[in-house]
Amino acid sequence: MEKSIPDRMLAAAIDRFGGVEEFKVQSLRVPEIDRDEVLIRVEAVGVGVWDQWEREGVFFDLFRERHGFEPQFPYIIGFDGAGTVAAVGEAVQRFKVGDRVYADRHINPKGGFYAEYVAVKADFASHIPGNLTVEQAGAMPVDAITALLGLDDVLGLEKGETLMIFGAGGGLGHLAVQLAKRMGVRVFAVASGTDGVALARRSGADFAVDGRKEDVLAAARAFEPAGLDAALLTAGGEAAQHALQILRPGGRVAYPRGVSPTPEAQLNFTVEEYAGDEARREILDKLDHLITSNSFEVHVAQSFTLDQAADAHHALGEHYLGKLALRPTER
Repeated sequence: MEKSIPDRMLAAAIDRFGGVEEFKVQSLRVPEIDRDEVLIRVEAVGVGVWDQWEREGVFFDLFRERHGFEPQFPYIIGFDGAGTVAAVGEAVQRFKVGDRVYADRHINPKGGFYAEYVAVKADFASHIPGNLTVEQAGAMPVDAITALLGLDDVLGLEKGETLMIFGAGGGLGHLAVQLAKRMGVRVFAVASGTDGVALARRSGADFAVDGRKEDVLAAARAFEPAGLDAALLTAGGEAAQHALQILRPGGRVAYPRGVSPTPEAQLNFTVEEYAGDEARREILDKLDHLITSNSFEVHVAQSFTLDQAADAHHALGEHYLGKLALRPTER
């Protein structure tokens, strides 16, 4: 490692799975890197509902076989983030010390992103694209990758098709609007509140409605009388299920794992659940290409310092637009 890298770092770690009260800022050893890894000085981290599930230990029943290791305590959570490359393994050619990067690594055996440093395989990292700030890049990866997988791999959207994005003012939703528009799709956005509608419109939606106050079906029929081709649901429930009536016969519906209650298929359309898997090189490259093709916004509603990790998780249950972020190296 580089001589300037300290032996120890601060991290919001837990000594057992449980509630937000388990968070404790601890001094831990900076992880060492293997030949195919990079060490990132973390400057921004995305905060999402999956962090709650990781903190509670839910993921380990699902991921134990896939990842092949048992959690070791103190345990550092955090799936994604961004910062500056502090060291590179001898086999890494894509990055050099000083590069500004973002990364997505689920259930990392060397520790997650709620820390001043994180070690990840270089294939899970990418240079910060376009004009994104490090905070925007750190808050983005899981939701942006999940959105792109839903739009491209699952729904297979083609240029000129029509798409409903339900929850378009949220973290995944407002990114999905922008990515879909870059794919040449016409977007009908359903958001919560006037602020959510405003964000959906700012993100490029062709039409946006307040799902709490407006007649979604009437608005959709005015937008496309023949019915929409597809829907991406970032939230479930009665309102989401009701909104699916706007699909044409043969329509497609996708929703990421974790949406609850799960939407139900009907005779005239299919419904598919999918996992928001961690970054693959081809997904990162496609995401970077779409982001740099036009102006791109990652809306960060609020940022927290490392010792406010519990506050950040409390905020996940409140109304907010876009994303929440953690700033580990901000004092």
